[in-house]
Amino acid sequence: QVQVVESGGGLVQPGGSLRLSCTASGNIFSWYAMGWYRQVPGKQRETVATTTRGGYTYYADSVKGRFTISRDVDKNTIYLQMNDLKPEDTAVYSCNAQLRTTQWEDDRDYWGQGTQVTVSS
Repeated sequence: QVQVVESGGGLVQPGGSLRLSCTASGNIFSWYAMGWYRQVPGKQRETVATTTRGGYTYYADSVKGRFTISRDVDKNTIYLQMNDLKPEDTAVYSCNAQLRTTQWEDDRDYWGQGTQVTVSS
């Protein structure tokens, strides 16, 4: 079994910072990519930032220059440092891991439960 667990959400004032963490654990052979996604009620889920195991990163235009994704390959963990937060960043942030549990299977998507980030004064 594989578990993906996020932590670090909360309430912060505009201009503040938060750091999210996501760890994949269990029967993991290797992971290809991990990333952060966010969703607000009534809207589609959007990609925030992703990283491959090798370190290739992607950022949504709305967070470039403010958010930084990093990884610890050995710990199957990624982080999202969020600076200069804005009210429009308020959402449930979910972590996705593309990984395989054996060397013979294809990578599959595994999702965490999500963590709430609220930016408000």
